[in-house]
Amino acid sequence: MAKKVRPVHTCSECGYVSPKWLGRCPECGEWGTLQESTPAASGGAAAAAVTGQLTPGLTPTSPAVPITKVGAQATRTLPTGIGELDRVLGKGLVPGSVVLMAGEPGVGKSTLLLEVASRGAAQDHTALYVTAEESAGQVRARAERTGALHDSLYLAAESNLDTVFGHVSALKPGLIIVDSVQTMHAAGVEGVAGGVAQSRAVTAALTTLAKSTGIPILLVGHVTKDGNVAGPRVLEHLVDVVLNFEGDKQSSLRMLRGIKNRFGATDEVGCFEQTATGIREVSDPSGLFLSHRGSTPDGSAVTVAMDGVRPILAEVQALTVDPVAKNPRRVVTGLDSNRVPMVLAVLQARAGERTNDKDAYVATVGGMRILETATDLAVALATWSSLHEKPLPPKMVVIGEVGLAGELRPVPGLDRRLAEAARLGYTRAIVPNTKVTATGIKVRKASTLREAISLLAS
Repeated sequence: MAKKVRPVHTCSECGYVSPKWLGRCPECGEWGTLQESTPAASGGAAAAAVTGQLTPGLTPTSPAVPITKVGAQATRTLPTGIGELDRVLGKGLVPGSVVLMAGEPGVGKSTLLLEVASRGAAQDHTALYVTAEESAGQVRARAERTGALHDSLYLAAESNLDTVFGHVSALKPGLIIVDSVQTMHAAGVEGVAGGVAQSRAVTAALTTLAKSTGIPILLVGHVTKDGNVAGPRVLEHLVDVVLNFEGDKQSSLRMLRGIKNRFGATDEVGCFEQTATGIREVSDPSGLFLSHRGSTPDGSAVTVAMDGVRPILAEVQALTVDPVAKNPRRVVTGLDSNRVPMVLAVLQARAGERTNDKDAYVATVGGMRILETATDLAVALATWSSLHEKPLPPKMVVIGEVGLAGELRPVPGLDRRLAEAARLGYTRAIVPNTKVTATGIKVRKASTLREAISLLAS
């Protein structure tokens, strides 16, 4: 007699499975996300092996071959034509790879991938763009606005996965883009589009299609309110590459970061700018943040931040004024709101600069967000400059972490930061007292914050 299969309850947010219904998921903490489903009955050769029985397996579609016989052609990369995207991917798309690009609504995911499809079509690779969220007319209007029209770029407004497979069989494209994976529906699978079962089945089927045909597939993914990829975590395990496209809606700057990459590093960052004509890659992000900078104003300091392994010059501005209320304010934008008040306290206690009776406004320029401690010295010297109404020397960068005792601590990648500053024409730098091998820039070393301030006058 066949054993009765009991239903289970699966969380639609994280994929947690519970034998009974719960109001709140123990894994992710979300309420009302556990949905009832019936697991498939086990069977076949694998189930028989568990019981100690040996049964004939299925005939392989292709025989196993020695690894030395696998052609190197299967590992070649296909450049997308967008340098910043290729940087994050690791030189380009690998045949048969599946890339999941996630991001908040309106950040520009569809616009960027439409540009990728157009560039692929221009390289004699037939591209198929599957849109399940918008109509064909909407995508056509965007392509016309961004200059992404091409005769080899095919558009299919479909949400049924079987129909998409039919388009693939008819066109035999060299590149497939699916926008988005949470809106696709697989026939024969329980659940609504975007649910745990559907998202898992759609991603698994598209991954199998990519591996069996060698066609690279790019998927658009939604994100939750916490910034994570929507749906079960298994989606990130099924695909080869997971990218996060992020940016502040109040700024035109967009950053593409690698979260997972089976073919390259995950510490590379691609920079883009949202314009009226689409997404424009920014090969020199430092110029984007400093392009407005003319004469050096007081209350301003330039530092070099590291985003992954990429050094980016950024400007930190500070404004100190007499307080309006009884308690002085500390308003921070683009920096660590807990770190900046600490640096201001050290500036007063260790360098003798009165900051406790002033309102202090500290911010980065251009919408850049920096959370690393290497900007401590820039915050301190920009505040000092505002207090004394004296601008810092021109063409100077300041880099260093400030300790509670007022000491300057070294930061990682100092030589790379200084090399980037020298490349952009900066001639002087104040850094912690540590070994430096960078050339092309005059480096002044300081052991304490007070000593760094004294170097400004020398």
